[in-house]
Formats: sequence, structure tokens, C-alpha cells
Amino acid sequence: MKAAALYSAAGSLLLTTLAAAPAGGAPGTPGTPGTPGAAELRGTAVAVARARAAGIDFGPCSAADVPEAPAGVRCGTVSVPLDYAHPNGKRIRLTVSRAQATHKDPHNSKRRVPRQGALVFNPGGPGASGMYFPLVGTLPAWQRIAAAYDLVGYAPRGVGRSAPLSCEDPKRFFKAPTAAPTHPSEAYKRQRVAQARAYARGCAQRSGSGLRFYNSLNNARDLDVLRAALGEDRLTFMGASYGTYFGALYAAMFPSHVRRMVLDSAVNPDPQKIWYRSNLEQSAAFEERWADFRDWIAEHDDVYRLGATPARVQRSYDTARERLAGKAAGGTVGPGQLQNVFLTAGYYDDFWPSRAAALSAYLHGDPGPLVRLATPSRESAAEAENGSAVYTAVECNDAPWPTDWAVWDRDNTRLARVAPFETWDNAWMNLPCAYWPAPRQQPLDVRTGIGELPPVLILAAERDAAAPYQGALEMNRRLAGSVLVTERDAGTHGVAGGPNRCVNGYLEAYLLEGRVPARHASCAPRPEPVASGDAADKRAQRDALKGKGDRR
Repeated sequence: MKAAALYSAAGSLLLTTLAAAPAGGAPGTPGTPGTPGAAELRGTAVAVARARAAGIDFGPCSAADVPEAPAGVRCGTVSVPLDYAHPNGKRIRLTVSRAQATHKDPHNSKRRVPRQGALVFNPGGPGASGMYFPLVGTLPAWQRIAAAYDLVGYAPRGVGRSAPLSCEDPKRFFKAPTAAPTHPSEAYKRQRVAQARAYARGCAQRSGSGLRFYNSLNNARDLDVLRAALGEDRLTFMGASYGTYFGALYAAMFPSHVRRMVLDSAVNPDPQKIWYRSNLEQSAAFEERWADFRDWIAEHDDVYRLGATPARVQRSYDTARERLAGKAAGGTVGPGQLQNVFLTAGYYDDFWPSRAAALSAYLHGDPGPLVRLATPSRESAAEAENGSAVYTAVECNDAPWPTDWAVWDRDNTRLARVAPFETWDNAWMNLPCAYWPAPRQQPLDVRTGIGELPPVLILAAERDAAAPYQGALEMNRRLAGSVLVTERDAGTHGVAGGPNRCVNGYLEAYLLEGRVPARHASCAPRPEPVASGDAADKRAQRDALKGKGDRR
């Protein structure tokens, strides 16, 4: 979620100014629960020993864990302390899923592939579940890896049935239609401040005194307990998006416990960026990605009839937003829902055709496609509310935040002048952290020295907006001996196991043989999406399996 590789000159200048400005929040308190310390270190050792002795009793998956799971996917739980400083106090259970290594070489049916251990995956968020990850072994791009590794997913603390967090009644979570002003009025700002205060209070009321223990450092400690429960002496881990951050924390805290580690779409681990400044930088990066999408739509004006230039495409989008502000499509899709569904196109360019087609249909008299894409799914309200609660708790607990609304107002007003697309919606999502009732931590300064850690493979798309490219460069600098593979001129968030054979080649060479490039490597971009009026979101199907689609 950090600085983009290719900003406009104005956006780059503004970000330099913001990075130099003080955040305005009170500093974190040393010794705050979750801060690395002797008590937590001892508590982790206790929990690890207990987990290794207990193991995981895998059995059939429930519908709540992995609906319609095939017989080869099994589920279980692992117990971890709520507070690692008191490992014999309250414990919580994390749900875990696993598909054992197939041993089948997809290119040679007579060859039996030796097992290399467990590959543990986290899809990010914070707040996303990895329980679906073992299902990727059926996809062609993952079959060689699935032959050698047990594919292991899990729901981190707070997520799903892993001691779930909640901040409001799920029945009230989806509010539609909603507004999404790019330059909000003072009255609208006061309304959103009040909502943020109420949401923060709700988190404390519904989640109780243990709320402060849902943080990235504890996520890293949980990962070590899971490693031991799986019977692994050293961890093979793949984290995407936010998963790269606590993966990096794990590498810094337990370097001798790492076997191999893949960090896909790395966020910036600089403690000065966690998390307030990184959200500003993410908003600037989404403006660049929105520009990429407008360029693509304009190139295909013969298909979408939204304008032959990016400026005309912007006017078409603005026209739709104004119409929806006057009358919601289908009674549920207002400007907020329009912005949300187009934000997903900033994550995955496979979404471009369907979003462009829906906008075109709406402006030409058919609201149906837009209503189908943008109407919130009531069936997923509980899952979405839970994901939002975990996202908020982890980010708010992880670091100091500005507690003065004037700081937020100043920084986001400045940024919205050059990056209006996502700036204010990103601010509203994170504003509860200004009023957070739990103690804040000081982020760990992630660094490893030469030889402390096996080589780490970092993957990044050069124009990723959710995890801007500067974060991958910073991660590469901080993890000594790590190697960065870049997908050039591409912006899809999450590049491993996708359509880019070059990227997948580096991934397989690393996971299967332990080989990394001698230095920074790059791959040509994946092909651009094919313009179509009825394009299906194939990426959505893949990411349902991988658990992606999160904020980071």
C-alpha cells in the first residue's frame, strides 16, 4: 500500500510533502501489549512447544470453513494464546485447512514427486481468510507446487471462526445507496467523523477487552505456532499483500525458523509508513491505476462508447455518478456503490471489461449489468462485516495514528486535489483509528542482516495500486539477501500463479528447487484484457479460491 513507481509529477511532489509532515498522533508506548519483549518471546516458546506436542487433528471441513470442500481438503484447529505475554491464560482457536501433496508430476505421470513439507499461505487484508487456498492445487499453474507441498490455508485471529471480531450488527453493515463525494462538504465530513467515532466504540463494545491483541505482531507469532503444529522445523510461507507485512515481521522475529518465503505484492514495511502514510500513498497510486483503466476504455471506444479520450471517459463516469446521486439504480446502487465496484478494477485488470460494459450499458439505458455488479450481497454481509472489523482492529492497533481530525482533513484535502478517485473513501475507511479505544504499538523496524535469513523471493507488479511498487523496493532493501522479481508495466494486485509464465517460472524455481535469480529480475507484462461487452470475471473465480480481493 505504498508509494507508486510511476506517479504524476504533481502527485509525486505532494507525497513528498506529506511524507515530511508529522502525522500528528501520539507516539506508541513501549511495552504496549503486542510489542516485542521478553514476556511475549517466552510465551511464544510455550505456545510452540504445546502446539508441536498436540499437532492438528484434521478431519472433514464444515460448510462454515470450506463450503463443498472436496474429500482431499481437510480442516482442523490450532490453539494460540490471546496474549502471548500470558500463554497460560485465555486461548483462542484458529481454523486451518490442508490438501496433502499429490506427489503427481503433471508433466510425467510415472514420476513420483517427493514431498517438501507444508506451504502456508495468507492472502492479506488484514481480515481475509486463506481457508480456500488448498483448492488452488487443482489449477494448472499450481499443480507442480501442489505435487511437492501440502497446501495449507488458515483463518488468522479474528477472521471467520478464528475467535471472530465484530464492530457492528452485520444486518446494518451494507448501507445502500450511499454517497461518495470526491470533495466532501464540511457537513458531510462531520457526518463521517461521527460515524467513525461510533464504529470505534462498536468495536470495543462488541469485541471486548481482548481487542488490543488483534495485531500484526501476534499474527506473526501465530504463524510460528502453526508451523510447529504442522510438525515443520522451518516454515515455507507465501504471503500476499498485507500477508507480506507480517511475513516480514516473522522473518525479522524468527529468522532461523524460515525455510523459504514468498512475498507477493509486498507492502512497505517502513515503520514510518505503518499505516497512516501508507494509506495516503495508496490513494495516490489508485489515481494512476484509474488513469490506466481510462486509457484502456478510450482505446476501445468502438466497444464501450464511453469516449475516445481518457478525459471523455472521466466525463462519462462523472455523468453516471451524478445520475446515481439523483436516482439510485435498482434502488441500491448510488455513487458509493459505483465507486466501490470500479475500485476493484484498480486491483485486477481482468475486471476492466465487465466494469466498462456495465458503465456503458447504464449510460445507454440499461442499468441491469451495473446493478448486478454493484449491489451489495446481503448473503455475504456477515463475512464482509467481520473482514472490516479485523482490518480496522489490526491497522489501528499496529501503530500510532493522528488523533486530531484537522490532520486528516489537511492531508486528504491536499491529496484529493490531484488524486480524487479513492482518497476520501480510503480516509473514511481508516478514520476509526483516530478514535481507537485500545493502546497503540510502535511498529517493529523490520531488518535482517546478511546470512540471518535464507533468500526471500519478492514479487511485485510495477503499477500495483493496492501495494505500490516502492514498498517492494523497500522490502528488498530491508531483507538482506532477498531477490525482487518485477512484472513490468503491469498493475494487477497479486502476481503469483496468474497468467504470467515468466513470474510463475521464478516462483516454481524457488519453491521447488530453492533457486533465486542472481539479482533483480523482471518479466514482461501480462496481456491486456480483451475488450468485450459481456466479459466474464475469470479473475474473480481464481481469487475466490485464493482468498484475495482484500484491501491490501
